[in-house]
Amino acid sequence: MNLQLPVIDSIADTELEARLQYKINHLTKPLGSLGQIEALALQLGLICQSESPHLVEPQLLVFAGDHGLAQQGVSAYPGDVTWQMVENFLSGGACVSVLCKNQNIALNVVDCGVKHDFHEPNQPPRKGLLHYKIAYGTQDSSRYSAMTYEQCQNAIQNGMTLAAQLPGNVLLLGEMGIGNTSAASLIMSRMLQLDIAQCTGAGTGLDSAGITHKTNVLRQVLERHLHVTQPLDVLATFGGFEMACMLGAVLQAAHERRVIVVDGFITTAVILLAHALQPYVLQRCVFAHRSDERAHNLMLQHLQVKPLLDLGMRLGEGSGAAMAWPLLLSASHIMQEMASFAAAGVDEKL
Repeated sequence: MNLQLPVIDSIADTELEARLQYKINHLTKPLGSLGQIEALALQLGLICQSESPHLVEPQLLVFAGDHGLAQQGVSAYPGDVTWQMVENFLSGGACVSVLCKNQNIALNVVDCGVKHDFHEPNQPPRKGLLHYKIAYGTQDSSRYSAMTYEQCQNAIQNGMTLAAQLPGNVLLLGEMGIGNTSAASLIMSRMLQLDIAQCTGAGTGLDSAGITHKTNVLRQVLERHLHVTQPLDVLATFGGFEMACMLGAVLQAAHERRVIVVDGFITTAVILLAHALQPYVLQRCVFAHRSDERAHNLMLQHLQVKPLLDLGMRLGEGSGAAMAWPLLLSASHIMQEMASFAAAGVDEKL
């Protein structure tokens, strides 16, 4: 397979940026008084190429897949939790399900490689579940490459195809996969050339002994694949099908100038790879929150981005992205509806 990644151009537009900043500065408020929301409004305007950006039909995708590395005891939960949580998403009982329902965000779960069959023979597709399964989980990266290069490319292509079919102009990122904090830590360590101990945290809730074991396992994985350095090779060797599919969706969404709302540690690891492949991806990304997974802040610092929220969350599944969604709507409505000093007949600062 000869994978063709989408070309992503800069959204920089000096004239539009000047108009947007002028508009923000002359709304009926003290200069800069909306803080980070003003920077968000400016970014949304540049992405949408409008002085009054409209965000329409937001789509939250939970990319789901199982990880062979979970067999090495790197998670506090058994692997079956992946498919059980997918069922929870579909029945509306998960945190992200509740948030999406109450904020009118379309939610779909993407089966990229879950070790379970969700479709019964001769039954129609299940509402809210998209079938893009590559295999029933990845290989154990402590023994093999997690994916073959062809599998990785197919998963990326699936994500590109999926994103191109989505309505609206906003993609919110979520994920589910027991073992995927380990995959994210491995990707982070190799891409940023950091010691694995700096990149490894509690994940699903490991105690100190569990974190030590996890770190030791991950160190052995890195040593086994010492010469893997290129972004797609790193993804194929250490990542998951859900991460590869998400990468494809991110690249396609960025190509189409959609707003991309990044959740926490695992989704940011995918953005790390996307940025290495196509640096202008970051211009389309809004980082929802700073995860309590301790390595997340190091990734945010490396990317030189500032998240909207810092609530001590580390749930994953897109919950942080959904939590931040009202802030994006607020920034959008401010640009559409807030009056200028001139329009309101209010005197400006002397």
